[in-house]
Amino acid sequence: MNLPNKITVSRILLIPIFMVIMLAPFDWGELNLGKETIPVTHFVGALLFIIASTTDWIDGYYARKLNLVTDLGKFLDPLADKLLVSAALIILVQLGFAPAWIVILIIGREFAVTGLRLVLAGTGEVVAANMLGKIKTWAQIIAVSALLLHNLPFELLSIPFGTIALWIAAFFTVYSGWDYFAKNKQVFLNSK
Repeated sequence: MNLPNKITVSRILLIPIFMVIMLAPFDWGELNLGKETIPVTHFVGALLFIIASTTDWIDGYYARKLNLVTDLGKFLDPLADKLLVSAALIILVQLGFAPAWIVILIIGREFAVTGLRLVLAGTGEVVAANMLGKIKTWAQIIAVSALLLHNLPFELLSIPFGTIALWIAAFFTVYSGWDYFAKNKQVFLNSK
């Protein structure tokens, strides 16, 4: 397994640690940031999520720079993104920070596109993430990060940045999903 794929696997292995920190019933106290407070577990979980998310850029950078792009990497990288973001979104619903319908929309799109990728793989085609998919992923990461951090520092300015970012992420999620299916409609037209 090459270096970029090891980085991607490490992102997947960070997900259970992130979940335990966010959901385990232990109390590390609160962090006071000006007028706002945030549970230390949420702050640490948010930092872990952000670190895991940045490995998405790092593994892609090394894969391209060292010419180590593989079919395994093309499969694992979007899978790691989907698992990480889905885990975080479900946690945000449980905490009451995100509406369930948006999370269902986002996760539903991920299942649909993954199914499309599987159908395409059956025809011998491996589909790498396109630019819209990358914008969607980063919009989701920004929204999740803001919500995990309890909308800090924007809460100090009374701007619901996390909520706005989640709506933007939902838009790019739907749009990029439509784009994947529109560009690959021949799979369904040619099926018997």
